[in-house]
Amino acid sequence: MSLQFIITVTLNGLTLAALYFIVASGFSLIFGLMRTVNMAHGSLYMIGAYVGFAVFDSLYASNATADYAWYVGLLAGVAAAAVAGVVMQVVFLGWMQGQELRQALVTIGLSIIIADQLLAHFGGNPFQFFAPDALFGPTPVPVIGRYSTFRLFQIGLALAVGVGLWLLLNKTRLGIMVRAGVDDRQMLAACGVNVPLIAVATFALGAGLAGLGGVVGATAQPVALGVDVKFLLTSLVVVIVGGMGSIGGTAIGAILIGVAEQWGQALFPTYSVILTFAIMVAVLAVRPQGLLGRTGR
Repeated sequence: MSLQFIITVTLNGLTLAALYFIVASGFSLIFGLMRTVNMAHGSLYMIGAYVGFAVFDSLYASNATADYAWYVGLLAGVAAAAVAGVVMQVVFLGWMQGQELRQALVTIGLSIIIADQLLAHFGGNPFQFFAPDALFGPTPVPVIGRYSTFRLFQIGLALAVGVGLWLLLNKTRLGIMVRAGVDDRQMLAACGVNVPLIAVATFALGAGLAGLGGVVGATAQPVALGVDVKFLLTSLVVVIVGGMGSIGGTAIGAILIGVAEQWGQALFPTYSVILTFAIMVAVLAVRPQGLLGRTGR
């Protein structure tokens, strides 16, 4: 096992962890902070990927540059997922607050409907974005030589998302209201705050992050129907391992799961999926609230 092999596999794990964090951070906002059980989070990922690619493909086919088409597709994917999240919150989930089983059943049904509609409108063939020129090709990396520029961009984007969410939740009035609503929604409403509007805004942000992950993930590797389940389960595991409602915990959980998954595929691919659940079981055995989760919530 050479040093080049070790660094390459670890970098693959970190870039995968970056994608997991972007998607799971949205799930952490919705599930960990709002206490809304959204089992259609993977479907929001798919909406972002499919809508973003539809816009990208139409622009690229009309002789637009790949850079312009990719950025517009990225915005379209994030916006489509955010709008879908708002509809889900307003129409289906807003009046079910505190009814976790009902929320889970409704969002499972929504995920099936969304998957069928995506199949009907876009077909079942896999697709992939072309990365813009600035992010296309290899970047020199010590020891291993060259590594995908776009995969390194994923790490930078995940860092930006993490810092942005931390600042939003800890340094802004909106973040204070979101965290206050977790502990005592009635008191927050009594103070004159429009709690349903805060919930819609938070859900839109979480859904938009899932859409962002969809476009980024579909640029890094081909996407087809069915990956929504994978990203839903991964987001669940990442949030449970890191601790509900903790952005730092979500980052740590994503790194643990992403790196373990890549090393498992490199060393024993047949049983690599066991590592993910082994980490979750080990963490829950020691800290049932997750690595950075709060006690007594």
